Amino acid sequence: MTSTVLVLTALEDVTADLVIGALNERDVRVVRADPADICAGLSFGARIGGGDPSWSGRLATASREVELGEVAAVYYRRPTPYTARYGHLPAQQRDFCTAEARHGLNGVLHSLTGALYVNHPLAVARAEFKPTQLQRFTELGFTIPATLVTNDAAQARGFAAEHGPVIYKPFRGLPVGEDGNAGAIWAQRVDPDTFDDSLSVMPHLFQAEVRKTGDVRMTVIDRQVFASRVEASDGALDWRRGDWSKLIHTPIDVPSPIAAAARAYLDSFGLLFGCFDFALTGDGDQAKHWTAIECNPNGQWGWLPDAPAITEAFADILAQEGGGRP
Repeated sequence: MTSTVLVLTALEDVTADLVIGALNERDVRVVRADPADICAGLSFGARIGGGDPSWSGRLATASREVELGEVAAVYYRRPTPYTARYGHLPAQQRDFCTAEARHGLNGVLHSLTGALYVNHPLAVARAEFKPTQLQRFTELGFTIPATLVTNDAAQARGFAAEHGPVIYKPFRGLPVGEDGNAGAIWAQRVDPDTFDDSLSVMPHLFQAEVRKTGDVRMTVIDRQVFASRVEASDGALDWRRGDWSKLIHTPIDVPSPIAAAARAYLDSFGLLFGCFDFALTGDGDQAKHWTAIECNPNGQWGWLPDAPAITEAFADILAQEGGGRP
């Protein structure tokens, strides 16, 4: 039986391209598919029961096909949302088709017995909630900023009086607008004098501003750790809001307690990969200098100086399961 790595992502995904290229060099059979291509671009049939203890059958794209029982590893990147596939339908039909695709096709793809998932989408979903992340950080001994989640203006003002200056950050990115473009709200300083009853409409996340000396993006894949100090040339509070091509990257050694706690964090969610963001309050040689901000369980890393090494780390774990050369 030929072992296959199944890569689930959208057509345009430079990060997935890097990993697929590395797997090809190792003679690993790869099938790339976007579940949202269902219909003319993707067909499948999956069976279980009647003597079959696990899902079997075939998934076919316009160019490749794979037997489900041959999938040894799944690299779950960033598939297109089903809402894009069914967006042309009336609302009721759109919502029904989207739900059926999620529960039907995704349900099968999430349940491939014996396959290694990097990462399993259900594990990603559990780990995406920022309040859950912060709780887990404290349980594992990370330093975090004082944090308030609230929709109450009086509590927000009280928190700012106790911990100011404070910043606001959203829990998630902005959804795609009617014009088809996505926006962003970055972490930003806020004036408590502007807090009013409009806060009651939804939850808000406020944190004490960390008096930082820099930021660190740390990428962990399996047992391997890659870290880079990141600085915005204009000294912006949130380095993500500017021109990423102008970011200043400096290698940094990760204190062993931070690396060990990060691995424990991933293990606690059943993850093999995560992108951690830290604020530094010193030169970074001691764990007490590292303040944990968040962990993206499906983060971007192709823009980092360590991207070639991270690519090989992904290929290491996927090729091991997919039967390719180490």
